[in-house]
Amino acid sequence: WKRSSERMRELLDAWKTHQRQGARIDKPTENALWQRFSHARNSFDKARKGHFATLEQSRGEAKATKERLVGEAERLASSKDWATTARAFKDLMGQWRTARGDDDALWERFKSAQDAFFAAKDQVAAAEDEEFRGNLGVKEGLIAEAESLLPITDLEAAKAALRTIQDKWDRAGKVPRADIDRTEKALRRVESAVREAEDKKWKASNPEVAARANSMVTQLESSIASLTDDVAKARAKGNEKKVAELTAKIEAQQQWLDQAKAGLDEFGR
Repeated sequence: WKRSSERMRELLDAWKTHQRQGARIDKPTENALWQRFSHARNSFDKARKGHFATLEQSRGEAKATKERLVGEAERLASSKDWATTARAFKDLMGQWRTARGDDDALWERFKSAQDAFFAAKDQVAAAEDEEFRGNLGVKEGLIAEAESLLPITDLEAAKAALRTIQDKWDRAGKVPRADIDRTEKALRRVESAVREAEDKKWKASNPEVAARANSMVTQLESSIASLTDDVAKARAKGNEKKVAELTAKIEAQQQWLDQAKAGLDEFGR
């Protein structure tokens, strides 16, 4: 708009110069040309004014939006509902970023309110962390006690010891925020190992699973015996191709049989 406005002024000055110094043309032609020129200028001015009016309205709306966000932020600045208010500030920041226009004064007010809330929140969290630091020592001792149960050699004894550790863990209370994830995961690893050992023991004592495993061994042994007889017959007939095919089948089934027998060992069979 700035460059176009300057160019429009240059055209008007050139028109006036031609009026004063240029060759005269008849009045009807002069008027018709002036009407075209004037109409173009008026259309341009109308569009320019409309653009800046819309821009000013948009700026006003953006400012009103940001003033509303500042009001919300200042209202929340003294809140002690830490988790809910932290989420609310995150939402307000998202709205601020999408609002058009820049206003340093409003931003400073918004940021000041946000900083005041999070400074108070961090101060309370720091005091809590200091209060919970003693609990951390207790839980680290319980982690070491739980990890000493691994690898599990006596499942029932391990389960009993873990239950005692879990009870003490619950009574120990909270730990500093930075240590929550690390300590919880450490205990979860031991709990998972105990559950896995319990699942393995259950599967090993499940009669249905044992019966299926035993049946598989019997079927494979029978199949291998039959294939071995077939190999002898094929060899007697001099059919080496058949011998090779049957031998390959025997080798594959022997691998399956070895695996099945290894599974039976878990059942003590």
